[in-house]
Order: sequence, then structure tokens, then C-alpha cells
Amino acid sequence: MTGIYKTEDGRLAIARRYRAQLDAWPVPREEMRVPTAAGETFVIASGPTDAPALVLLHGSGANSGTWRGDIADWSAIFRVYAVDLPGEPGGSAPTRLPLDTDATASWFDEVCDALGLDSFALVGMSLGGWTALDYVLRRPGRVNTLVLLCPGGLGRLRYGWLVRSVLARLVGTHSVREQARTVLGLGDDPAAEDILDEVELVFTHFSARSGTLPRFGAERLQEVDIPVLTIVGERDALFDAAQTAALARAGFRRGEVRLLPGIGHAVLGHTAAVREFVRAAG
Repeated sequence: MTGIYKTEDGRLAIARRYRAQLDAWPVPREEMRVPTAAGETFVIASGPTDAPALVLLHGSGANSGTWRGDIADWSAIFRVYAVDLPGEPGGSAPTRLPLDTDATASWFDEVCDALGLDSFALVGMSLGGWTALDYVLRRPGRVNTLVLLCPGGLGRLRYGWLVRSVLARLVGTHSVREQARTVLGLGDDPAAEDILDEVELVFTHFSARSGTLPRFGAERLQEVDIPVLTIVGERDALFDAAQTAALARAGFRRGEVRLLPGIGHAVLGHTAAVREFVRAAG
């Protein structure tokens, strides 16, 4: 058992679900294990090897299964690399890197170097969005296009920066599943049940990060000299969406901000928008 799981049985249950998702991956894939100073990093590669590179970073309490609904579309025109963040319930090492130092960017340097990526588009969701933006600021010139989906690090925290932190505050008569439905803003859509199955499994057995997520001010964002697409849900329960959108509009010099009415932290179904933005920017 590792320190990020509550029990060994729980770790195995999460791993089995992830393996089932990988086995059902809708396009051909290559599974890679990249050695880094932070431990092994798990990467899934799909799409033509000579196509422009698109790198994906999922959110906290998740893994690259996040992208299974997008991968068929994106891998038709990009060489897509879905990277499992360390310290999260995926295939990478359980190492938790400090977020207030260069450690995360140094880890990502090692991953990108091993993959042979000199210039690429980068998509990040939630904690992955924070990680992507931190990398762009620390390594200017390496990323050519940035997409941020419900990113952390811009708007104020509402209930804490992790789903588990929010769930802990919503104690009472509701189950973990119903708490997750509220936090993610999924409502009663039957299509959301598979997502809720996964969230319920993970946060029953996984010990999420704690601590403060560093924030980026508008002045820092003005240092970003590449096109940036920011998509946030107006009803995000984790981060102040209005402030996230306002900071992105004031800070990023190139790109677009979309504030989605009636949508929570789960920003889903924007596959085509991301594809067209990255294609146009490239």
C-alpha cells in the first residue's frame, strides 16, 4: 500500500477500473512508463506519430481516463500524450511534488524530454490546468498553445481546492455520490452516472492532497505570450468562476475566455472547441 491510498484493496479497486478504461480506449494507444526523478510517470500516446503534439494533464483525484471521450477526435489530427500526474490515482508514482517550487516544472521537463517534445500544445483540467499554466510561466517558449479547463490558481477558492475538501464540508444526509454530483454540477443527467461511479470509488479509497494551491495574478498572466483558451463553468463549486474569467480576460494577451452559464466544475463536451482552437493557433 502507498501513502495516497487508504487501503491496499482500495488501490487495487481503482487500478482495476482504470485498466478497464484503458482496455476500452477507443483508438489504438501506446502505454509508456517514463523514468523521472519523482518516480515513474505513466503516459498514453495515441494518434499519428508525425502529427503536431498535444499533451493532456488531468485534474486532482483523477487520471488520464478523464480524456476517454475526447481522445478519438483529438488523435485523428494530433499526436496526443495523456500524462498521469504523480501523486494522483493513476499509473504514475505516488510522489507528491511541492507546488510552490520549480519541482513540478522540472518533473514535466523530464517527461517532455523523454517524449522528444520541443514544441507542443498543452491542455490542463483543474489541477492539471494549474500545472499547465505554472509550466508555461516557468518555461516560456516550449508550449505553443494553452487550453485551461476549469483551472485552479486563478479564481478564489470556494470550499478548498480539492473535491475531497468540498465533500468533507458537505457532511450530513447526502452520500459521497450525491455530494460529488453537487460539487461537480452534474445534475441528474444519466450520462453523468459513469463519472459519478468513478468519483465515488476514488474518494472512498484515495487520500487527496491537502494544502494551499498557489494563485496567479493578472500581472503574471500577462507574461504568457501564446494563445490561451480558458473555459470555466459559471456555477463552479470549487473556484470562483467569475473571478477566473475576469483574471483570464485581463491577463492573457492572446486567446479567448468562455464562461459557461449553468455549468459547474465539470467542464465536459468541449472536444470540438479545443480541437479548433489548437488547430487555429497552430
